[in-house]
Amino acid sequence: MSRMYTVEFSDVSVTAAGTDQELFYIAPADDKPCKLVALYIAQTTEVGDAEEEQLGLKVIRGHATVGSGGSAPTPSPLNPNDPASGFTARVNDTTIATAGTPIELHSDAFNVRTGYQMVWLPDARPMVTQAQTTMVIRMTSTVADTMTMSATLYVEEM
Repeated sequence: MSRMYTVEFSDVSVTAAGTDQELFYIAPADDKPCKLVALYIAQTTEVGDAEEEQLGLKVIRGHATVGSGGSAPTPSPLNPNDPASGFTARVNDTTIATAGTPIELHSDAFNVRTGYQMVWLPDARPMVTQAQTTMVIRMTSTVADTMTMSATLYVEEM
């Protein structure tokens, strides 16, 4: 039976000095594959027409190393009676995951003023097992100027 968890960050400063940034990193536990269900991204500081930007996003499976510079939040079960998740999560790594056999599963872009909302259809949910090591959601554009971002990732652990 699968369980649903959220991984989120709130009011994080994303700087223009950076390059690609790992918004989310998921490493599944043994015999507990994970599927991405939904992703929501927002920011609260770029609100004028002149500040509008399009930022690239990629969902990538298969990196062998973990990034750094971010934090490791505890995934939260949607059902309060569910146990702690088996997968490991990281958010906002400024040094991205590398090595391994990365496979790009989804490429997209979002307008910072309108945010980003993606709910994958059940048969189209990106999936990762421990054999593929990791799944990351990477922002592939450097922001023009520092902004404050929040985001939530919904993960199904099977």
